Amino acid sequence: MRAVVADRPGPPDVLRPTTLPDPVPGAGHVRVAVEATAITFVDTMLRAGNGIGRPVRFPVVLGNGVGGVVDAVGADVDRTWLGALVVTATGGTGGYASAALADVADLHRVPRGLDVRDATALLADGRTAVGLHEAAAIQRGEVVVVSAAAGGVGTLLVQLATASGAQVVALAGSAPKLEQARELGAATTLNYREHDWPDRLDAVAPDGVDVVFDGVGAELTTELAARVRRGGRYLPHGAAGGRWGDLDAPRLADRGVAVIPLDTIGGTPSELFRLVERALELGAGGALRPVVGQTFPLERAAEAHAAIQARTTIGKTLLLP
Repeated sequence: MRAVVADRPGPPDVLRPTTLPDPVPGAGHVRVAVEATAITFVDTMLRAGNGIGRPVRFPVVLGNGVGGVVDAVGADVDRTWLGALVVTATGGTGGYASAALADVADLHRVPRGLDVRDATALLADGRTAVGLHEAAAIQRGEVVVVSAAAGGVGTLLVQLATASGAQVVALAGSAPKLEQARELGAATTLNYREHDWPDRLDAVAPDGVDVVFDGVGAELTTELAARVRRGGRYLPHGAAGGRWGDLDAPRLADRGVAVIPLDTIGGTPSELFRLVERALELGAGGALRPVVGQTFPLERAAEAHAAIQARTTIGKTLLLP
């Protein structure tokens, strides 16, 4: 099979195309002929050597989410899976390849009305966005801030919050990203690279905001947390700014603000599975549209990582074997 390997931690150019033996599924596993592989920001951190609680052993084939057709099954697996179009996690690694192994328990059939690329884009980001949205329990008329609003998760959160009747304020770092957020329903868009964005947010929400979905972290966290009013919810879920923001949860609690960490979303395998199924259902029904902003051939995975690190990408980035 064709694959992309990182022999050591480092910059994007440590990713190199190669040829490896075709994997053979063992007990409880299937092989997927990959048609699309999702790249996550976590992939870029793992490649750089930042295990963030999930260290990898080099050399490694990165990639934890693929879509494609099941073309081989383990001896104990129901053979009706053969030929099924699925999206699935791969157990943490192995997705940057033309074939990948997956636990049969992790398989999701791609529903009618959704193509495999969109389904792959919804696998991890859809699960995260739906889980965050459910946890936030948004009420009609609330002011909801989505930072990193043009990212894979952010584009979905803008749609979900808008559908809940919220006044969505989208934060992103460029004009094209802000335009994308407006197209998805954001009522207000602010470029957080401009020095006066906090003042502009105060003008839009002089009494504070109700919910913050924080996908950027870093310095934005301090500014946003200070603007959540009593009864509000703060949901940190990413560090696109290079590091997680500093949150004083006890102090926020004293102000009546709940902090809902990402690791509390989907606390069990069955709950994570349900969240993916729900995201796929919403996608198939047209209620949730994944934004696949760019695709790269498998062999150009290094270019894809460089683009994500440079924060020039919009929506989801996919590799196409």
